[in-house]
Amino acid sequence: MQNIINRFLGYVKIDTQSDPRSKTTPSTEKQWYLADLLAEELEEIGMEEVTIDENAYIMATLPSTVDKEVPTVGFISHFDTSPDFSGANVNPQIIENYDGKDIVLNALDNIVLSPDYFEDLRQYVGQTLITTDGTTLLGADDKAGIAEIVTAMEYLIDHPEIKHGKIRVGFTPDEEIGRGAHLFDVKKFGADWAYTMDGSQIGELEYENFNAASAKVSIKGKSVHPGYAKNKMVNAISIATEFINILPPEETPQNTEGREGFFHVHHLKGEIEHAEFELIIRDHDKNLFEKRKRLIRDIATQLNSIYGDCITIEVKDQYFNMREKVEPLFHIVEIAKNAMEAVGVTPIIKPIRGGTDGSQLSYMGLPCPNIFAGGHNFHGKYEYVPVQSMQKAVEVIVKICELVASGNYQWR
Repeated sequence: MQNIINRFLGYVKIDTQSDPRSKTTPSTEKQWYLADLLAEELEEIGMEEVTIDENAYIMATLPSTVDKEVPTVGFISHFDTSPDFSGANVNPQIIENYDGKDIVLNALDNIVLSPDYFEDLRQYVGQTLITTDGTTLLGADDKAGIAEIVTAMEYLIDHPEIKHGKIRVGFTPDEEIGRGAHLFDVKKFGADWAYTMDGSQIGELEYENFNAASAKVSIKGKSVHPGYAKNKMVNAISIATEFINILPPEETPQNTEGREGFFHVHHLKGEIEHAEFELIIRDHDKNLFEKRKRLIRDIATQLNSIYGDCITIEVKDQYFNMREKVEPLFHIVEIAKNAMEAVGVTPIIKPIRGGTDGSQLSYMGLPCPNIFAGGHNFHGKYEYVPVQSMQKAVEVIVKICELVASGNYQWR
């Protein structure tokens, strides 16, 4: 336990926040510090073929210990943290033998992590939790995944009696801004399939995710003195508000769950002469996803017919549901499920209400389901991770490697 705690704490204290406005990879220079440290650490524990490229993508190999051909399996995590909340000066708190009551994260600002609001806390009574101090995010997304992969590789190196095939590990920048897989060299990685260790609570196993698109809507208005504006003024702010109000009010993140899709307006700015807003479009169903994109364009057409051609719209696909690429190779999900059950973890197979590097990688030729890393309440000050969940994730990785080496399944 102390080994994985120390490793994780070392990672989260390094600020690796990514920046969606940047055009470089990695998007922030500060990600290099942890990237270089990870490359050095992989060499120190005995990994081979450790590389870090000009964009901070890290790869390494654990050679096979069996004398037969078995698949090469990969494990992947990202080292950047979300731009949604500060990742600087992270000061983790360790709560041993959690008693099931409120956890005061910051007494000065009265920031409390309460099971009355975050009900998942109750399943971790008696366990060791790592929380924030209420002023930053924690970074378990996805430094918990990195700590688990490195610890599992170290365990396999220290226990040569555990037989496994060739294992590849990869650590990426910029996943939180949707670019983590953009420059990932699938051919160089050379795995038959991989798993991202980037899920949330213990037991999560995911091979479905949203189809995702972004949209930017720009409105050009006309400013006229309000006292003389009748039939002359075109108020871009009002049109932007009208556009947003036409979107189905029940189809927002706060009103949907499971496989239900949504529209999410996340940035809005404007004045009379010009207004613009950005939104994301999400749906697990490909047909409904396409229908949502059409609705955005139809609203623009409708309002343009009323106010003149004042609205321009740009819609960009971001990623697609990896189920299409994973289902034909469903044994890779079954292997992860069997590994969880073998180490006493109950699998929770459900769709991701988001995306991971695995969704893009699956369409790049590397089928890549997602496995729990253990954290909760990502991207904010209430983030926490139970240490026992991280330990179980390590056991799952090790068991997957064992099961693949056993060869008791069809893989080609």
